[in-house]
Amino acid sequence: MQEEMTPEVNDSAVNQRPSLIGMSPSELKPWLAAQGQPGYRAEQILRWVLQRRAESFDAMSDLPKSLRTALAESFDLFQVRVELHSQSDDGTEKLLVRLADGGKIECVLLRDGDRRSICISSQVGCAMGCVFCASGLDGVERNLTSSEIVQQMLLLQRLLPEDERLSHIVMMGMGEPLANLPRVLEALLVARASWGLGISPRRITISTVGLPPAIERLAEADAPYHLAISLHAPNDPLRDRLVPVNHKIGIAAIMEAAEKYFQKTGRRLTFEYVLLADLNDSMQCAEQLVKLLGGKTALLNVIPYNPVPGLPYETPSADAIHRFRRVLLEGGINVMFRQRKGDPIQAACGQLRRLREKEPAMVPMPGGPANGMP
Repeated sequence: MQEEMTPEVNDSAVNQRPSLIGMSPSELKPWLAAQGQPGYRAEQILRWVLQRRAESFDAMSDLPKSLRTALAESFDLFQVRVELHSQSDDGTEKLLVRLADGGKIECVLLRDGDRRSICISSQVGCAMGCVFCASGLDGVERNLTSSEIVQQMLLLQRLLPEDERLSHIVMMGMGEPLANLPRVLEALLVARASWGLGISPRRITISTVGLPPAIERLAEADAPYHLAISLHAPNDPLRDRLVPVNHKIGIAAIMEAAEKYFQKTGRRLTFEYVLLADLNDSMQCAEQLVKLLGGKTALLNVIPYNPVPGLPYETPSADAIHRFRRVLLEGGINVMFRQRKGDPIQAACGQLRRLREKEPAMVPMPGGPANGMP
């Protein structure tokens, strides 16, 4: 069971006025009724925040002044702030975000042609313990609230010109999204809604290390999102080394849950595979992947490792990557080798947070990827 795989996580954030960001119209309407205001105001207010990028209640110019005053007295907007903002030459931008209780998370904006994709965190830290990832080096502190998840989306949205909009969301930042599933689903409802960010569920991906009970709950939630499973190894002995939580799960259980998800939703599965020099980049590993994934309606997303300072893992050579690719293609696997982005700005998930904690004298840039994070 999932509860046996993950430690108890503190869900609490600092007590304060609720943030309007992350609320739904149905949650806001009772408050409006108590103010003597019509229910249609709920979507009007939320569109101001989520679509028109209002930075304050005073900016909501078509609302009665008395309502704007009451909103300001009852709610906050942003309860997080940007501590560091960095940008790579390839257009990738990364934010280190400080939460109200002092916790720090990371989120990323990626530009690729017309795509404006964002990579969002779901927890402060991570309990999964992937040995090559910076996110889990200090364990997990707590789950994020749905509001904190949506606030990341809006901070990244505000990095775009007003005539550009977010196109894709990937829950692949810090933390294990399926270990915080209720809040992740609440946040993604805001992302999908016509009064929210209006992003099609077909353009939303939830990434997981593979928690079978939670995958089954996600399937039953009738949430038509893409599911990406961070596999990283084609057999249990190797995956036990790279992803320690696998000791309590096993690849067979993950594959069974993934197949159930596909049958329930009809959405093609994605399997993520971070390629590590001299660990999981051999031709034998590639051949085992062909046997594991052959015949499935799935995409294998291979990501050459994004090095993390202080960890002993390295990116495979170009020759090793080429050999690995050839075996997969000859085996008929639908595979994509993803280009690494954001190396100069520590875009691998958790890197910037740890760097900031080790070097507190760093000066933030104006404006205030987990390996697996694109």
